[in-house]
Amino acid sequence: MANFVLVHGAWHGAWCWRRVMDLLQAQGHRVHAVTLTGVGERAHLLSPDIHLDTHIQDVVAAIENEELSDVVLAVHSYAGMVGTGVADRIGQRLHHLVYVDAVVPKPGEAWSATRQARLDAARANPLHSFPPPGPEVFGLEGEDAAWVARRQTPHPGHPYTDVLDFDPARVASVARTFIHCTRPALATIDAIWPRVNDPAFWGGLWLPGARTLELATGHDPMISAPHALTQVLLECAV
Repeated sequence: MANFVLVHGAWHGAWCWRRVMDLLQAQGHRVHAVTLTGVGERAHLLSPDIHLDTHIQDVVAAIENEELSDVVLAVHSYAGMVGTGVADRIGQRLHHLVYVDAVVPKPGEAWSATRQARLDAARANPLHSFPPPGPEVFGLEGEDAAWVARRQTPHPGHPYTDVLDFDPARVASVARTFIHCTRPALATIDAIWPRVNDPAFWGGLWLPGARTLELATGHDPMISAPHALTQVLLECAV
């Protein structure tokens, strides 16, 4: 039996992992999907006080309170920032860190990049948050798109601009997999692909303990390709 902890990206919640959770639990594994403060069923906690560190602590607390070890930690999209911070703090509890079409930051980098419209929306909102895009951006359509559209919630603004300071050597001590979703590729994550294939990334520390692979699906593979994603997660548990 393996321990899986699943962390959603922006605007989502633990709900987005439902199909993957069902598949993993059907094989007897222990699975926890974390909802980050201020979104999903915790949207009532949305406030200007939420920062990237809040979300890192959400995941650290879930792992520590469940007394989990040898964890396969899967982080989606924005949560690549979160997972990197978790590995920096409690990497000894992790077996594998899986970046699911996720941000892989450099030390001192923020998630925001150049998306000024989101920053402006957050500043104009009393809860300092910005609204979700349409699910078609994630390559979803039909019932899947409708399901995501009615469940997405605004995302806290400060985690978008908070920089993450971490020790690449500590994070690189955990085995890592980067999953690149290509049909369609999301531009902000597509830009991560060159760095995770660069031998010089993280000062040469990234590639020795990491692998990269592609899935021919959109940015929400836990919804659009749950069986393929689950297979990759199972491989990471070995």
